[in-house]
Amino acid sequence: MSPPREQPGLFDLAIIGGGINGCGIARDAAGRGATVVLFEQNDLASGTSSASTKLIHGGLRYLEHYEFRLVREALREREVLWANAPHIVWPLRFVLPHLPGLRPAWLLRLGLWLYDTLGGRERLPGTRSLDLTRDEAGAALKPGFRRGFEYSDCWVEDARLVVLNARDAAARGAAIRTRSRVVAALRRAECWELTIEAGGRREIVRARNLVNAAGPWVGDVLTGVVRANAAAGVRLVQGSHIVVRRLFRHDRAYIFQNPDGRIVFAIPYERDFTLIGTTDRDYRGDPAEVAASEEEIAYLCAAASEYFREPVRREEVVWTYSGVRPLYDDGATKAQEATRDYVLTLDAGADRPALLSVFGGKITTYRRLAESALERLRDHLPAARAPAWTRNAPLPGGDFPATGYDALVAAIRRDFPFLAAGHAARLVRAYGTDAREILAGATRSADLGPVFGADLTGREVRYLMRREWAVTAEDVLWRRTKLGLRLDAGEAAALDAFMREAAVAAA
Repeated sequence: MSPPREQPGLFDLAIIGGGINGCGIARDAAGRGATVVLFEQNDLASGTSSASTKLIHGGLRYLEHYEFRLVREALREREVLWANAPHIVWPLRFVLPHLPGLRPAWLLRLGLWLYDTLGGRERLPGTRSLDLTRDEAGAALKPGFRRGFEYSDCWVEDARLVVLNARDAAARGAAIRTRSRVVAALRRAECWELTIEAGGRREIVRARNLVNAAGPWVGDVLTGVVRANAAAGVRLVQGSHIVVRRLFRHDRAYIFQNPDGRIVFAIPYERDFTLIGTTDRDYRGDPAEVAASEEEIAYLCAAASEYFREPVRREEVVWTYSGVRPLYDDGATKAQEATRDYVLTLDAGADRPALLSVFGGKITTYRRLAESALERLRDHLPAARAPAWTRNAPLPGGDFPATGYDALVAAIRRDFPFLAAGHAARLVRAYGTDAREILAGATRSADLGPVFGADLTGREVRYLMRREWAVTAEDVLWRRTKLGLRLDAGEAAALDAFMREAAVAAA
């Protein structure tokens, strides 16, 4: 390999990791005027940030572990994120059936009362009791369930949340470098000297400060890239999910208690499916190789079958996914008891460039984590002293009222009458007001280019390549969208070929 090329200039901040925390920090810092570069070794959100349960929630079960600060902060963020990204975040009601022999009904009601009051809820409806013998939510459950509760949280398209933060960071001047791996970080007297490997070449990039937001690889970056002496302090916990055909017709989700103390969600997913998750177990190995084990799949099928009238069988599982949560190692005995709160460690001094490492965190609190990260860096990054700004700043495509999704779909269908109702609804859910950029100038379906399956068109794919760093069919089908559930192998291969040709033509 030839010697690394040296890139001119000096960034204020370099970030390792293109998950939700890295992209959130990049957006916040760029918006305050810092010069920012972010490096992601694969695709944006290709690790933990696309393997969540897709919830913006306070974490009802964390109340049992007395994590009141975390729950309060997360609850307050629900409506903030809903307002800033109403295309990819929306309210979801959760049904909690009471199962005699587990947590008593009075304890559930007390926990839900705390949940309603801790977070300054304004628009989300509060908790109510349910008679499951009369309510439609009881129809899908076994006959023995008579009483339950219903409360509010929110749903999020997790990988799209990451990409939209990256897009806004880029719009504010940040350089977003996907498929670029930081292989070495050398601390000089005045800056970090980073060796970057991308496309078979190496280059040197310099930055005054460095953020390690590598998620499950945070420890590897500390020991193998930065070569720090401090212990990593990370606990890797695997969470797996299964997807089956739709188990119930209503639009509410379920939260189920289990005898082992864990909870499992069953959530309406992509119109025709139900998402069931998650597991919690310690993980040892390469995070890139994580996959749902047969043991975890069986656990989730069995947990759901304890509640649903019709059992969930292994052969009904159409897709599984798994992620590794990089939790801060607080010494908890069980994986499910380890804190979900984030921990930021700062390695710096008056005479040397700063290194900030990010441990843990929830997708719900990524925006507050970013604010906290910049607060920690304020003595080293002058731009961090500028006022926080993201609380009331819409993400790309989110510049419409939080309750305005239906009106926006109607407007898109009026302006582009050739669109099928489902197609228009999906475009608005994914892109919000930016759907108009994809559709601009089209007067008939043929203007959108080839159709690869479902309603995925060449016009949309080119947009994802041009505006959202999509390179492969996997990027499009499993992160920018979830149309991988609907396209077969041949259609996916045709999409990949189209993207390769388009990339060559654009080069």
